[in-house]
Amino acid sequence: MFDYPPHLPPFRHWIRHMAAVPKGFLRYYVLELLNDRPLSGSEIMNEIERMTGGCWKPSPGSVYPLLAWLQDNGYIEEVPAQESGIKRYTLTTKGRGLLEEQRKIRSHFGMERMALIPPFCGPRLRIPLKDVEEIQGTFRRFFRALFNLRMSLEEKFSEPVLKESLEVLNEAAQKLEEIEKKLKGSG
Repeated sequence: MFDYPPHLPPFRHWIRHMAAVPKGFLRYYVLELLNDRPLSGSEIMNEIERMTGGCWKPSPGSVYPLLAWLQDNGYIEEVPAQESGIKRYTLTTKGRGLLEEQRKIRSHFGMERMALIPPFCGPRLRIPLKDVEEIQGTFRRFFRALFNLRMSLEEKFSEPVLKESLEVLNEAAQKLEEIEKKLKGSG
C-alpha cells in the first residue's frame, strides 16, 4: 500500500481501491485490454499472465478493487451479460480519455516501449524460485518508489528533488549497463 499522508482526503476513496502493485502500472494495462474488447476480472488476470509469459498474474485483490474504482468513476461500464454470472467491462468515452492520458504520460517518460514482462523473467532464463521472488519484490519496491515520488512531485514540485532523482536513476542505469558489459565480455 502506498504511504500517503492522512491529511490528503482526496486520496482516501482512491486508496480504498488500491493494493501493493503500483496501480498506475496495472491500471494502464487494464485500460489497454478493455480498449480491445470487453473482459471480466478473471479474463484480465489471465490475459496479463499470458502477456508476461507466466511471470506475473495480478491477484483478485488488485484487479477487482481497481475495476470497482474505474466503474465508480465512470471509466468503465458493465456490458450486458451473455453468460450467466460473468461480468464483463468495457471502456466508456471517459475511460478512453483516461487511456489516452496514460499513453501520453508513458510517452513523456519514454515508457511507450516498456514491455509488461519484467526483466529476469521468461522461458529462457532459469533462475531459482527464491531468487525470482526476491527480484519481483525488488521490482515492486522500485516501481512503488517511482510511483510515490511522481505523486509527491505532483503535490509539491521541486526542481532539486527532480534533479537528484534523475541523478540516482542515471547512476543506477550506468551501473546496470556496466554489469551487462562485463557479462558480454566474459561470453
